[in-house]
Order: sequence, then structure tokens, then C-alpha cells
Amino acid sequence: MPIHHVTAIAGDPQRNLDFYTGMLGLRLVKLTVNFDDPGTYHLYFGDELGRPGSILTFFPWPEGEAGRAGTGQVNEISFGVPQASLGAWIERLLSRGIRFEGPISRFDERVLAFRDPDGLLLEVVATRRVNDVEPWHDGPVAAEHAIRGVHGVTIWEDGDLGTAALLTDTLGFRPAAEEGHRFRFESATEGSGTVLDLRRTPGFWSGVGGVGTIHHVAFRAASDEEQVLRRAEIERLGLEVTPVIDRQYFRSVYFREPGGVLFEIATDGPGFAIDESPVELGSSLKLPPMYEPMRDQLMRSLPSVRLPQVATPET
Repeated sequence: MPIHHVTAIAGDPQRNLDFYTGMLGLRLVKLTVNFDDPGTYHLYFGDELGRPGSILTFFPWPEGEAGRAGTGQVNEISFGVPQASLGAWIERLLSRGIRFEGPISRFDERVLAFRDPDGLLLEVVATRRVNDVEPWHDGPVAAEHAIRGVHGVTIWEDGDLGTAALLTDTLGFRPAAEEGHRFRFESATEGSGTVLDLRRTPGFWSGVGGVGTIHHVAFRAASDEEQVLRRAEIERLGLEVTPVIDRQYFRSVYFREPGGVLFEIATDGPGFAIDESPVELGSSLKLPPMYEPMRDQLMRSLPSVRLPQVATPET
């Protein structure tokens, strides 16, 4: 099951919007609220249509406390770019004064590591996996260098508590390689969202959720039927799993894997164009029907944000 999306916690929503659309060149595909906490925005970034595998989402908590990266968390998000684009990304980071580490080699790929304004650990990975993935052609980064989607995520763990077995026996990943304390699993050899690394960090401190940390990672179910089957498998393992929850743009079930990380299984459909045309994605606040009667109240209480305008490609 490839990755569907990754959800993290941000601080200031405007700063988050500016960085992910302006610096990284992702598209804001949905401006909505956290369905479980409508006083908080839920920002969705992705490719032109927010296809599964390209999606990164945020809950902005302007007054939230900073979290701490550690074991029992997803702690690194990597984005896939073409193999010939690494130089362009080095120049992009340098020109904007963003400190980075690398490039380093990892599993025959070249990696640049840096942080977003809230301290979230990010990577740009030059990889053949995205050779056939179409970029967003109208974004602020030239299409030949644009991010193609989520390459993968890294879970930090203090010993294997059963995460690897869940990935291989239930979620359809297979062991692919290992380097030192990093173990790579893949759901396919190409495409977005096909990589998950386990990084063993024995004795390291436990992670603490908060601003600058990852809330959960979601995996793709191609259909409602597949989601129901996967949910039943998880339940048979003795893990506590939620009922199917309608998130309007997809349906979700949630559970904690043996190492404590919150996992989600999300359906591919119906997608983000059910309440906006593809051209208008992310251009206005969209609310689920249950919160529509609260629109005026929410508009007054939510922080004001300046939505991005599509810019001429820079590099």
C-alpha cells in the first residue's frame, strides 16, 4: 500500500502556506478545517490535483508548543525529484538562505536534508522512482525540477516492536535494502509514496507531539472494499482500529502500529474536485456540510491568511 498522505503540525498558517507553496512549489489543493476541531485549519498541499502520493497536510496551531523528534514517531518526510534536478534544488535552497545538509548518498539516491520554518525534518531526494510521474506544470518551480510527490517517510524506533512485520504482512511492503541502522521497505520500485524507512535508534529519547512534528501517515486503499478488508486484517491482529470515517475527500480508518505511530488507511477517492473545480482548488475556504452553518463564526475566529497566487516558474 503506497503512502496516500502525511499530516503534520505547523505553527503560523501563513508562514506554512508561504513555505510549502512558494519555496517547495507545491499546490494548495484544499483550504478547510480539521473535521475533529473546526477551530483549526487543515491545509492540503500536493500536485496539480492533489493525487494520492503527492499530499502533505497540516494542522496549524499558532499558539501550539513545539514538539520533539524522537522514537515512536514518523520524523522525516522526503520529496521525490528527478535525478538531474539536485543542483537546481541546491541553488534554490542557497538563494533563500535555507541551511541544508548534503548531498549525501543513501540507497543509491542523492539526498538534501533541511527543515521547514517550524523545524520539521524534510528531504529532497533525487530518484529514478519518479521518472514517469508528471509534475505540476503551472507551479512556481520549473516543471523539469518540480517535486513529483512524497518519496517516503522515516520512522524512528527504539528496537523493532513489530512495525516491520506489520509493514510486510499487512500493508504490502517488502524489505528492499539496509544501510547501518536504516532499513528500507518499499511498496513498489517506482512511483510516489513507495518508500518507508525504519531507522533504529536504540536508547534515543521518545518523541513528543507538537508544532514541527508529524501527526500521522496514511496509506492508500484503492477502493472502499480494499479498505474494509485491510481494516479487518488489522482488527484480527488485536490492534484497536476506528470505524470508517468520512473525511469528504476520502474515507479513513486509524490505528496505532505496534511502535506507537498513528497510521491511517485512506481511500483514493472521491478526491479534492468534489467541491471545487480543478482550476479553483485551494482558492477558498471549504467546509463539510456539518460545519457550513458555522461559516460566519469560523471565518471570524480562524486566522486570516493570504492565499498563494500561481507564479511564473523561477528555476
